[in-house]
Amino acid sequence: MTMSSLSALDPVAVTYDLVRIPSVSGEEREVVGMVEGLLGGRGWTVRRIPVTPGRDDLLATMGAPPVVTLSTHLDTVPPFDPPRLVGDRLLGRGSCDAKGIAAAMICAAERLRAEGVAVALLFVVGEETSHDGATAANEFATTSRVLINGEPTESVLAAGTKGVMRATLRTRGRAAHSAYPELGHSATRDLVQLLASLDSIDLPTDSLLGSTTINIGMLSGGVADNVVAPTAEARLMIRLVGAAEDVEHRLREWAEPKGNLEFSMLVPPAHLATVPGFDTGVVAFATDIPRLSKWGTPYLFGPGSIHVAHTDHESVGTAELVRAVDDYVRLARAAVAALSPAPPTGG
Repeated sequence: MTMSSLSALDPVAVTYDLVRIPSVSGEEREVVGMVEGLLGGRGWTVRRIPVTPGRDDLLATMGAPPVVTLSTHLDTVPPFDPPRLVGDRLLGRGSCDAKGIAAAMICAAERLRAEGVAVALLFVVGEETSHDGATAANEFATTSRVLINGEPTESVLAAGTKGVMRATLRTRGRAAHSAYPELGHSATRDLVQLLASLDSIDLPTDSLLGSTTINIGMLSGGVADNVVAPTAEARLMIRLVGAAEDVEHRLREWAEPKGNLEFSMLVPPAHLATVPGFDTGVVAFATDIPRLSKWGTPYLFGPGSIHVAHTDHESVGTAELVRAVDDYVRLARAAVAALSPAPPTGG
C-alpha cells in the first residue's frame, strides 16, 4: 500500500512514509534527508547540526527566533520492520518510538506557526544508543525557552523520568581441568553467587520516581565445559531515581572483593514541568531531555506505548496519532503561557 495520495500533513501518512525508511541508530542519513526535504518544501528554514561524519540532527525554524521547540528522535532500534496498516493501528519499527511522534509534531508545528507562535522542530539522531545527537544539539545556540520532547507516554504528560546507567560486572578466576577444580578458581561461580544476592542491595528510592531497578541483561564467561572458568562478566542496566554516585558506591561495596565494576552511559533522572489540563504520570525509561538542557523548560509527552516499542509488534493507534497533533498544539500554548517574562536584554 502507498500513502502518497494522502495529504503530507496527515500525521498517519507522514508516519507511514517515515517508517518506510530504515534508520537504525548510526544509519539515519536517509530519513534525515527525507524530513529535510519535507520541511524545506513547506517553507521552513532547515539547517543541519553535525553529530558524527555523515550523521546530522535537523533544526527547522520559521521567521522569529523560536520560543518553543518540539523535539524527538529519528533513529530506531534494529531490526527494520516495514509499515503496515492493520485496522486502526499502524505497525512497523519506529511507528510509536518515535516516528509517529515526529509526524504529529510536524503537523502541530504547522498549526502553531500559522497562529504566530515562534516554534522550532528539532529532530535528533542516536537517542537509542548514546544520545550523541542530543549532545551535539545542546552545543547549538538557541533562543528556545520551552522544550517539548516526544516519547511514547500513552498520551500522558510525564512529571518525571528515571535516569539510566550501564555497568559491567567482571569476575576473575584461575583456569584448571574441571576434573580437578581444587587446582583452579571459578569466575563463573563467583559471578553467579554475586548476582544471586543482587536483590539484597538497599537501593535509593524517590517519592515521585519510585525505586532504583537493575536489569541483568547479558551474561558471558568461561572457555569450555571441561575448564574451570578463568573469567566471567555480566552487563547490567540501572534505572536511576537519584544521584548516580550513591548507586555506584553501594554496588562497589556489594561486588568487592569478588568482582569489579565499570560504569558508563549516564543519563540522570529528571523531574519535569506539567501544565493543567493533562493527565500526568511517571515513566521509567530515559530520554534525551537531560542532554538538551539549553533548550528550555522540559516537557515530555507522546502518543503510543513504550510497552510495544522495541518489539516485533510495535504499533500506534491512528486515532491517537491524530489526537496527538491537537495535544501538542495545546501543550505548546500552555507551556508558553506559563513562562515568566523574558529577562531584559542589552545594557
